[in-house]
Amino acid sequence: MGAVPSTPRRSSGYPQDTAEYLIGTFVGEKSFPLSSEFWQKLLELPLNLELPSDRVREARELFAKNNYHTRHLAKILIHLACCLQESMSTSGVPSLVYSKAVNAVYISSIFLKHLIEIAKSDSVELHLSLAEAEPAPKDILGDQSIENLVLHNVLNFIASVDVSPETYLLHLELLNFVLIAMSTQLLCGPSPGPIDVNPFLDAAMSQESSLVSSVVRGLLVNYITQPGVPVNSASYSIFSEGSQTSVLQKVGSAAANFVLLPFSYLISSNGEFARSALGDNSLHVLLILIHYHKCLVSNEYKTNENQDSTTSDSLFKENIYFSENPYYKALANATDFELDRVDIEGTVHGGPHVKLPFASLFDTLGMCLADETAVLLLYSLLQGNSDFLEYVLVRIDLDTLLMPILEALYNAPRRTANQIYMLLIILLILSQDSSFNASIHKLILPGVPWYKERFLHQTSLGSLMVIILIRTVQYNLSKLRDVYLHTTCLATLANMAPHVHRLSAYASQRLVSLFDMLSRKYNKLAELRDNKFQISKGNQIDGNSLTEDMSTELHIYTDFLRLVLEILNAILTYALPRNPEVVYAIMHRQEVFQPFKTHPRFNELLENIYTVLDFFNSRMDAQRVNGEWSVDGVLQVIIINCRSWRGEGMKMFTQLRFTYEQESHPEEFFIPYVWQLVLSRCEFSFNSKAINLFPSDSPVEKHMENEVVENLLQIGEVNKHLFQLDP
Repeated sequence: MGAVPSTPRRSSGYPQDTAEYLIGTFVGEKSFPLSSEFWQKLLELPLNLELPSDRVREARELFAKNNYHTRHLAKILIHLACCLQESMSTSGVPSLVYSKAVNAVYISSIFLKHLIEIAKSDSVELHLSLAEAEPAPKDILGDQSIENLVLHNVLNFIASVDVSPETYLLHLELLNFVLIAMSTQLLCGPSPGPIDVNPFLDAAMSQESSLVSSVVRGLLVNYITQPGVPVNSASYSIFSEGSQTSVLQKVGSAAANFVLLPFSYLISSNGEFARSALGDNSLHVLLILIHYHKCLVSNEYKTNENQDSTTSDSLFKENIYFSENPYYKALANATDFELDRVDIEGTVHGGPHVKLPFASLFDTLGMCLADETAVLLLYSLLQGNSDFLEYVLVRIDLDTLLMPILEALYNAPRRTANQIYMLLIILLILSQDSSFNASIHKLILPGVPWYKERFLHQTSLGSLMVIILIRTVQYNLSKLRDVYLHTTCLATLANMAPHVHRLSAYASQRLVSLFDMLSRKYNKLAELRDNKFQISKGNQIDGNSLTEDMSTELHIYTDFLRLVLEILNAILTYALPRNPEVVYAIMHRQEVFQPFKTHPRFNELLENIYTVLDFFNSRMDAQRVNGEWSVDGVLQVIIINCRSWRGEGMKMFTQLRFTYEQESHPEEFFIPYVWQLVLSRCEFSFNSKAINLFPSDSPVEKHMENEVVENLLQIGEVNKHLFQLDP
């Protein structure tokens, strides 16, 4: 394919052999200068041509062999930057300008991806500079690198040019290009290091703050509006991959007749959210950008490289740090476009400033939370942006977000462990606010059609949340068996407890059953430990180790039981008159508490429960009835006596309040997680053998290595942590 004449032959049209000839020339041995007529011919190829897959594979291999000499990747990237500049500077841009830009970005993506896939992680060499014999054009490049030039123009186009039927394909291919350009991260190890080479990502991070803010806004607007594939748009298929269809045929249906529809029309005829490839890719690019942190070594360490080898590793780790991320900062500073960001003195806040339609973003997230990328975006907004968190907390339709979250947790067996964690952390973040905990009990749901075990009619959103959190604990006990998932669920319930209002009968029963379930697990572990201790007396070393492991697990369940008692205590201490069903559930199952009445870790908490039991049991005894008590009869007595309850004899404990705090270096979790999600959803595949960022031959699973700190209940005494929980 490289054996071609030195100059492309002219043709009045573009037959198949001419297209193949031009591509063959591009990947061949001869280097064409930037000013050559060849580049215009290459970029004017019609969009409906195809090349056979075997010729494409051959072309990629030849290009990888010859690019060091020809520097054609650098040159086509310069032409791409120029095409984008022309498309943004001309009013009434002719279609030829856009088609040339599409060709430039598509051809660049094909060959850049191959170069990245065959690169070595410790020596990513893409030859992104011109040869010494060909000076860089100062009027185009100035003093900047080629990767900085092309990323600047690509991001500027994405941020400043509206999506329309004419620009849709170029927008889509530019987003694909950005994903491919940033895929150098896949070659890096799971922990970011100072030798990682990510030229395009570093170039993106070096852009001016105004462009960064515009990019964040543009990507989120694309995600909110979900622009559809325009009708009668030219298909793009220069590089055929066997039987694969063209780019546009892959990304959407020709039935999508409108681009940038009003938000109310984003629901398809079957009631599902009308997703688009452009909207999804915009989110993928945003997630990669906001979670990137370049690992650097401090200057002090660099100037003292002759330190003792025995201490060099520890000193090295102490002297590395991570650069700030301007895209994350811009997202964190985003505000609702309906409000002016002015402080009390009337001065506008400095720094990157993004104005977003929070209402539309809220609604879009509510319809997309079945997808993990949407969950990750919601987490990033709630965790990093206080304005968006405040906006969510004051919405009266919290079910828009909570119902899809709870439904996803209900279907936990079909979700990844990472998605379950992120959903639970979102609930924990929301539960830190007392107004949220009060509001969810005022919102009554007429029904919950996806909950199959029981008919839930006129149930409060708060009661449903309690039911699902307890169900998640049960699922974790039987399947995942992860201590940190337990902790998150129970921490959220503890935050909710003082604000519980009219908890439903079913939710109240499940809460008491949770204590019973954990107590049975505790008793089984205690019995097994004692039996193992007796059996292993003959083998002192192995026996001590086994007994110690079981004692550690027993201690964890002791903490869980105590936390459930704390939850019950908080309801009884601060909200008993409003929760007769909780009192009924405790009275109905009061025998489950008896074995722990004298336990040193539980006795003070059980004193309050027995104070409540004594009060209501005595009122029951005072009411003489013929025959057995009915459920309604018992409940009626409880409701009447709740009015006279004064809490006499109750011990007041410090109210538990758990807060989520992200670990200081979350990139070790988020960077691999984001890329796993992107690769599972984007339109192109990546050579799995080249991936070092995560195990490419295993499912997308990795526990979130943040830290758990639990001061009151000592739950955080386990060495491996998930996240920080500060009561």
